[in-house]
Amino acid sequence: MNAKSTRRSFLQTSALAGIAMPTIIPGSALGKNGKVAPSNRLVMGGIGIGPRGRKVLSCFLKQKDIQFVTIADAQADRREIVRRLVNRDYQNEDCTKTRDMFEVLERKDIDIVQITTGDRWHTLGTILAAKAGKDVYCEKPCSMNIKESQELADAVNKHGRVFQAGTQRRNVDNFKFAAGLALSGKLGKVHTVHAGILKLKPDLEHLPEEPMPDKEVCDWDLWLGPAPWRPYNKKYVQGRWRGHYDFHGGAGLPEWGSHTLDLCQWAANADDSMPVEYEYEGDTIHGKYANGVKLVMRVAGFRSEGNWKVPGTCPVRFEGDEGWVEVCDHGKIITSKSSLQEGAPKEGLYGTDPIKHVREFIDCVKSRKKPACNQDVTRRGHIACHAAAIGWQLGRKVEFDPKSETFVKDKEADKMANRVRRDPWTPSLSKLPKKA
Repeated sequence: MNAKSTRRSFLQTSALAGIAMPTIIPGSALGKNGKVAPSNRLVMGGIGIGPRGRKVLSCFLKQKDIQFVTIADAQADRREIVRRLVNRDYQNEDCTKTRDMFEVLERKDIDIVQITTGDRWHTLGTILAAKAGKDVYCEKPCSMNIKESQELADAVNKHGRVFQAGTQRRNVDNFKFAAGLALSGKLGKVHTVHAGILKLKPDLEHLPEEPMPDKEVCDWDLWLGPAPWRPYNKKYVQGRWRGHYDFHGGAGLPEWGSHTLDLCQWAANADDSMPVEYEYEGDTIHGKYANGVKLVMRVAGFRSEGNWKVPGTCPVRFEGDEGWVEVCDHGKIITSKSSLQEGAPKEGLYGTDPIKHVREFIDCVKSRKKPACNQDVTRRGHIACHAAAIGWQLGRKVEFDPKSETFVKDKEADKMANRVRRDPWTPSLSKLPKKA
């Protein structure tokens, strides 16, 4: 008799005799061999994950204390890509996929949701996730207008959730260093902050109607969600929705401004406020804070056109009466004098990389502390972007009250602070409508 059959016979005999045998537990279940025990993992699901969303997801998958379990998306090909990506990473077939986001939100085992849909879904998705008791990582811009910025923050606060906007540069070393120079007084008294933006453009005409696909291939009604009904065109769902007012922030300004104005708010020590006036000159928007600090939003392309010192995307410049600093996505730090370079980090993490931002969010989910780009910081920074865009669209100066979060004696501007959501895609939504 060989060793295996002898052991099998012994186990069978022992079981019949009622002899207690030790339970063999894999090391991974105990958190050994570099693994995190299941009891210490955060379970995660995704809603709407395309190319940028997959970059964010890859950062979550690198965290040993995260277990991604399911993806909901209106498009069949995208949910299948994510399912395969996750299962390949985990070397199993456990990740599921669904068209219905409520299958994700209703799961009691899920702690976190990643929302990386198009802009039109960011606020509503966050509100529904917060109501379902989930913590949220949401890509920017997180809102389509001023009202949504308020609604998002109010819902997250009401339900006691942890929220992180995907404005990841607050956790990228060169941007942190530049903001530190401004906040520490090393630049002297800060008087002007500059935010790089893309060239402002009028809204695009809608694309021509094309035959609508089967809803299991692409659920067009679900893809539109709270946006007004528009005829289907394949280019929209392939990412060409940008620039169309129904799907995008005004003039495209919140798309880029949410990246860089957020950093200016930080450096100006204005996370609890926002500019009180905006006026434009061509493609440049000039703002002013109540304390006199000036905000300049000016064009910066992929080579940083517009008299920027640093060559790269998303540049910002902070100026004080004793010096200035400029930084961008390429990790470069340019200062007015060499002494300001003391302690500067080496060029490292690219500005679009959310790895440290994701890690900070996870740590805050565990500690229940507010992360760098929490709902309140996001609220004010996004409102500032939307207010600036409204002034540009109106073609005139506008004044804004940071306390009431309304324009000053300007009914025309106030009307542009909100958009009507298409029925039934509202915060009261409890499940996908049957017609979907």
